[in-house]
Parts: sequence; C-alpha cells; structure tokens
Amino acid sequence: MRNTAATNANIKVLFALTLVHFTGDFYSSFTSPLFPLFVEKLGLSLTQVGAIAGINRFLAFIVQPSVGYLADRYPTRGFILAGLLLPVVCIPLSGLAWGFWSLMCLVAVGSLGSSMFHPSVTGMVPLYAGRNAAFSMSVFNTGGTLAFGVGPLLVTWYAARYGLAALPWTMVLGLGVVVYLCVALPAPQSEGLQQTGFLGALKESLGDAWRSIVLIWLVMVLRAVVGQSFMTFMPVYYVQKGFSVVSAGVIFSLFTVAGTFSGLLCGHLADRWGYKPLFWASHLFMTPILLLFLRLEGHWVYLGAALAGGVVLASLPLGVVMAQTLAPKGRSMVSSLMMGLAFGLGGIVSPVVGKLADLYTVETVLTALALIPLITLVLIHYFPTVRNT
Repeated sequence: MRNTAATNANIKVLFALTLVHFTGDFYSSFTSPLFPLFVEKLGLSLTQVGAIAGINRFLAFIVQPSVGYLADRYPTRGFILAGLLLPVVCIPLSGLAWGFWSLMCLVAVGSLGSSMFHPSVTGMVPLYAGRNAAFSMSVFNTGGTLAFGVGPLLVTWYAARYGLAALPWTMVLGLGVVVYLCVALPAPQSEGLQQTGFLGALKESLGDAWRSIVLIWLVMVLRAVVGQSFMTFMPVYYVQKGFSVVSAGVIFSLFTVAGTFSGLLCGHLADRWGYKPLFWASHLFMTPILLLFLRLEGHWVYLGAALAGGVVLASLPLGVVMAQTLAPKGRSMVSSLMMGLAFGLGGIVSPVVGKLADLYTVETVLTALALIPLITLVLIHYFPTVRNT
C-alpha cells in the first residue's frame, strides 16, 4: 500500500491518469464541432442538435455519481479501460450515422463510457499528487481541456478533407493508447464506502461539509450551464455568421485550450492563496467577457474565444479539489458530483437552449446565458475559506 501522505508526486502514474483523461475527452470532443456537418448531412434542426448534446452530457456526466460508487465497490482497471474503449470506438463510428436516431445512439454509448472512467481516475489523482493537490488536479484537468481544444481542430480539418465517412479510421490512435495503459495504469484503491450502500456512501463522503459542498456544486452547475451551452452552439453560431467549419473548429479549440492554461494558473495560485479569491476573480469577469465575445467581428473573434474560454473554464479544477479537501473520505464520489453531475446538469439543458435558439436565434439565447455568472457571485460569498495543506 502506498503512503498517501507522501510529499513527492508520482509523475509516471499522474501521466497515465492524465492520458486516460486526454484520450477519452479527445474522442468525446468530436461531436460538437461536427454538428454543422451533421446538420448538413442529416438535416438536423437545432432542437435535435440540442437533444444529442443533452443525451451526451446526461450519460457522460449525470450518471457519474452512481458510477463513482460502483467504481469504489469494484476497484479494477478493467472498469476504467472498458469505459475508455467506448468513446474511442463509438464516437468515430458516428461518422457513418444515417439519421438522427443512429447518431444519437452512437453518441450515447460513447458518452456512457466517459462516465465510467472519470470518477475512478479523478479520485486517484490526490493519492499520487504529493503536496501540490490543486496543481496536480489542474494538470490532470489539462488532459481533458486540452483534448477538447486539440480534438475539434483536428477532427474538423480531417472531416472537411476526407468526409464524415472516414471518421472511423481515427479510432486507431485511441486503441494504441489503451494498449499502453494496460501496462502503465495502476489499479484504483477503494475508499472503503462499498459496504454502506449508495446513499450511505454519499452521506459518509460529504460528512459535516455537505453545506459547503452543495454551495460549490451549485456554482459548478451554473458555470457548466454557461460553458456547455457556448461549447455546443458556438460552432453552429459562427458557421451561420459566415465562418467555415474549420474556422469554427479553431474558435472552439481556442475557447477550450485557453481554459487549459487558465486552469493550470488557477491551480498553481490556489495552492498558495486558497480557492475562494480565484472563484471571485474568474466569475466576476465572466459575464462582461462573454458579452464582448459575442459582439466581436472578423479576426477579433479568435481573441475573444481565447478570453472567454479562459475565464469560463478557469474554476473547473478549483471546485473539484476544494470539495475533495473538504471531504477527503470520498474523493471519487465528490469528484463525480463536481465534474460529472454538475457538468451533466449544465449540459442537459441543451435541448431547451436549442429550442429557444430555433425560436429566438442563437445569439439572443447565448447573450441571456452570459448573465448567469452574476448569480454565482452571491453563492461564492458564502464559500468557506479553504487552503490545501
């Protein structure tokens, strides 16, 4: 058994965990930037686009707490590797979809796989992080946000050049990664909650910190509503404004890559300053930057995408590590609440956002959503002052 109080990070294991995160999210990132091509090929409405995005978020994220409990009950690498295989295989096969329902089914199965590996690998990060838990979580989170930055750029270029029918060939890279992880990935450790039942595990995970964790979770949900809505409808919005599919993919990538670097910076600063000041800063500037982004024209859009993504995604790793610090007995469960359930609830509103966009235009709806971060400032005021020790 490893000494979990060790001060030195295990770089090899953290790399393997981050690689799982990167690979799974790399393939999961294909769907949103390809929506303009799916709309053209399959004749999808924005309501159907929202429905696919909603089922994607529901299965990839909302079911994570229950999957996190199962992962603790059955701490095996097979659970992680099988979960990784589903997006690696099913998302590329979506290029062969012949209609709305076949596309929905392939995205749904791939998304379910994403929910299988996320709780376990996220819960393992603090065990191998040493003293710098926030920074290590930021590096791990970088695997996901970088994947959502690089993936859309590569897949839009690939699909524009070779067509959606060639998408299944992209699974070759992911299968090679899975083979490597069979050797490099350690087995997860149970947190000892498997004998208490799901509700008992949830209660024991949160303990006396449940009020603070609920506040953090609410902020993460509202942030996810904004971020997921922008990431889903941003490609369609800019294609409607005259940008090419590849250009829309670049905008999407800048949005997410900027979030990678802002998350790393916030993780580094949180280990020194605490979490609450960084929540204040990122959420205070979120609304004005998003409103500015929607009104920029020409090449200024690319700069706006980077600024918007940086501020929207900056607090993602902070919420996870802050909650894990408050409730260290349930790392996988808490991470699934903050990254899974919060992300899922934020994304499941996509069908509603899509319907409203059909009725009132995408720009009008995104402008309204950009005001939501102002609500989170009230909740952040009541956050406890927490530092990683």
